[in-house]
Amino acid sequence: MGPDGPRTAVAPPLRLGRVGGGAWRAGAGPAAGQQSRGRGRRVAPGWGLGWDPACVMELLSALSLGELALSFSRVPLFPVFDLSYFIVSILYLKYEPGAVELSRRHPMASWLCAMLHCFGSYILADLLLGEPLIDYFSNNSSILLASAIWYLIFFCPLDLFYKCVCFLPVKLIFVAMKEVVRVRKIAVGIHHAHHHYHHGWFVMIATGWVKGAGVALMSKFEQLLRGVWKPETNEILHMSFPTKASLYGAILFTLQQTRWLPVSKASLIFIFTMFMVSCKVFLTATHSHSSPFDVLEGYICPVLFGTTMGGDHHHDNHGGAHGGSHGGGGPSSLHSAMAAKSKEELSEGSRKKKTKKAD
Repeated sequence: MGPDGPRTAVAPPLRLGRVGGGAWRAGAGPAAGQQSRGRGRRVAPGWGLGWDPACVMELLSALSLGELALSFSRVPLFPVFDLSYFIVSILYLKYEPGAVELSRRHPMASWLCAMLHCFGSYILADLLLGEPLIDYFSNNSSILLASAIWYLIFFCPLDLFYKCVCFLPVKLIFVAMKEVVRVRKIAVGIHHAHHHYHHGWFVMIATGWVKGAGVALMSKFEQLLRGVWKPETNEILHMSFPTKASLYGAILFTLQQTRWLPVSKASLIFIFTMFMVSCKVFLTATHSHSSPFDVLEGYICPVLFGTTMGGDHHHDNHGGAHGGSHGGGGPSSLHSAMAAKSKEELSEGSRKKKTKKAD
């Protein structure tokens, strides 16, 4: 400190200044070479290119990302995040054809379907691990909260509650919070399975998968409660993005649980949650049914399996190509051949009838 005020000190190039006893000062701004009031504080020489790796790593450590991930993994889910999970799950139930009529004619069946949408993953996980299927229904607070959401969505006067939660900005918030619950359920399910089967990798993956996508995997049973049978809408044959992401996430968390993935569980929860939230919010905002994994599967699956993963259209194309390699034509040529054959049979039958008449 000089007599005329604070003096400026020039910082060494491409190095971060130290604060006090040695901690790096992050976020100092673009002004290079400024000296702030205090004991020996020097700021970074600018946000330009050319930092050495040591400076970058020390900057990241100063941001305390590990502490942020640990704090995020300890955030309680009940009641705020669970509330969002129940709202989005029961919204998807109301979108199903005939769900509103079912709630008017058979409210008990509608309530059971809503409970399956909210707690189906817990039921499937208990089934896999040999625990009582009705165990989670002893959680009175969650059951009452989910029941209240079901009643408001289906029976609120003038559908006011339904219209409020369907408003897109509000719905996007609920969708993001639901993905937080999904990732936490995958991590907890794998930890629970690891407690029973220390070396059962496939058991851990299966448990984490059904924890994250149990509602979709048991959709056939839920449809039977509504009196609907659609075998062509099998989730195993037509995996949606949450089902695929839950499977891949279960693999990652299993590798982390068995010490094959060198990252902390809190960091993995934080990173995978950010991925799920960003993807799901984008897909919901754009009303898209595609999957971010389609590009990756388009490169890997032809190498490993000879075709791409997907619905029936991929199977039809593959079958047409397979038929063309043996018969020289695709599905259109096969269809035209069958049509020509049927016309020949009809003309032959008409000729026989005319011959009999003449006789």
